[in-house]
Amino acid sequence: MNHPSASTLDAVRDVVVQALELDVHPSELTAQTIMFGAMPELDSLGVVALVAALEDHFGILVEDSEFGEDIFETVGALAEFVDQHIPE
Repeated sequence: MNHPSASTLDAVRDVVVQALELDVHPSELTAQTIMFGAMPELDSLGVVALVAALEDHFGILVEDSEFGEDIFETVGALAEFVDQHIPE
C-alpha cells in the first residue's frame, strides 16, 4: 500500500466531513480511520454523494467499475485512491 500525499489526505478528510455531513472536525479523521461499516452515513446515498464531491473537488472521474469496499475501507485508502487518479 502506498501512502497518499499529506495534501491529498487533508483535502479528502475535508471532503468526507462535508459530503457525509459528519459531526466531527476533519483533523479527527486519520489515515487509519475506518469508514466502511463504521460510518453509518456511508450508505449507498452517502457513497454517491462522497464520490460526486471527490470528483468535483479533485477534477477526477471515478468509473462505476472502480467502486468497491476496498477504496472506502479507511480514509487513507480513499486518499490513496484519489492520489492515483489526480491528473499530473
